[in-house]
Amino acid sequence: MSQHGPETKRQILRAALKRFANGGYAATSVQQIVGDAKVSKPALYYYFRDKAGLFEALVNAAHDERFQVVQQATARGRGLRGQLVEVLAALFDYFHRNRDLTRIAVATAFAAPGEVPPNLCYPDKCQRNFEVVHTLFKQALARGELDRRFDSLELAYGFYGQGNFYIMSHLMMPDYRLDRRAAGRIVDLFLAGAAAKKKKARKR
Repeated sequence: MSQHGPETKRQILRAALKRFANGGYAATSVQQIVGDAKVSKPALYYYFRDKAGLFEALVNAAHDERFQVVQQATARGRGLRGQLVEVLAALFDYFHRNRDLTRIAVATAFAAPGEVPPNLCYPDKCQRNFEVVHTLFKQALARGELDRRFDSLELAYGFYGQGNFYIMSHLMMPDYRLDRRAAGRIVDLFLAGAAAKKKKARKR
């Protein structure tokens, strides 16, 4: 097999993903990655400038793939509720299929100095992904579907944060089932709230 073929790059990424997800960036060496991938160091450096470049490629892939998932999900939904359910269900499905990649993206956001590459830059991708959801709330407010006491940014932060919380919690407490049914329940909780609904007085 060619050391510079597409399968070689995939092997390197798979090996790096497993090492970074389970051992962290600082504790992982290039030698461990090439050993797991069964390739030479020159093969790794053909695709990535260094260990930091390899880690950055994985983080960028996580954010780019989530962006595509959310964009496609919003196109499938009808109305705000339908769109939000599609977004959460798609993110949950992506999480189950890319657990290690999600773990790296989440850990990066909370990492102490030295635990990630010093020049790692990803906030612009986070903002881009957030804006897809923010746009849904701006549009829903314009249609009169939401309480105007809250602006679109407050609503988007509330929903986006709630969805990410469930995903992060599942990494530590996997008993709660993240699926389409859960997505629907979470969206309904967000849109309707948990307070008891007052019964309307009957007309005499």
